[in-house]
Amino acid sequence: MIDERLRQLREENRLTQSELAKRLGITRSSVNAWEMGISVPSTQYIVELAMLYRVSTDYLLGQDKRVTLDISGLSEADIDIIYQLVRHLRQLRQGEGQ
Repeated sequence: MIDERLRQLREENRLTQSELAKRLGITRSSVNAWEMGISVPSTQYIVELAMLYRVSTDYLLGQDKRVTLDISGLSEADIDIIYQLVRHLRQLRQGEGQ
């Protein structure tokens, strides 16, 4: 699954295998091997790829389908409002299922 996600994210970001390899300081054949499922990126590259594509490492590894939201720079009051909204929306969704 990681091979498919890596290819999809690279294509969504309009990068060639060569461009991605250059950004990571590796060979194009390494990127190709990841995308073909021949090998998997090391932990270091999983973290770098997650930061580059703005996804979680769990998402890259196929372990989590949740979306992350960068809340850095927001005040504690703003963050509290976001959590309240998420709880409210979950309650609404649970009500629909009953």
